[in-house]
Amino acid sequence: MNANSDSWWLATLGRTVVWARLREREAGTAEVFDSDGNTLAYDSIDTARAALMDAEFVALEGLDEEDALARGFSLAEIAPPQARDDDALRGLMMQSLGARA
Repeated sequence: MNANSDSWWLATLGRTVVWARLREREAGTAEVFDSDGNTLAYDSIDTARAALMDAEFVALEGLDEEDALARGFSLAEIAPPQARDDDALRGLMMQSLGARA
């Protein structure tokens, strides 16, 4: 699997960041690994992106600090979850930012 075909998306619920990983497949299809540990298949990368946007997710790579602050966090507070496999990743897809100082 090529990590370059992965992009990270996020949504916020209060002080919790909910992650989703969008993976483009060689055949032009796409899959989204969601915070429930499900892998959802889509017929194209555009369809997958549209589904994420409909669910109020935004692409991490498209966020700047001002956008992040508007969502209630700083880019310095977050990083996409890392794990050896999807089973281990499942428990890391929701990130609590704790209480505001």
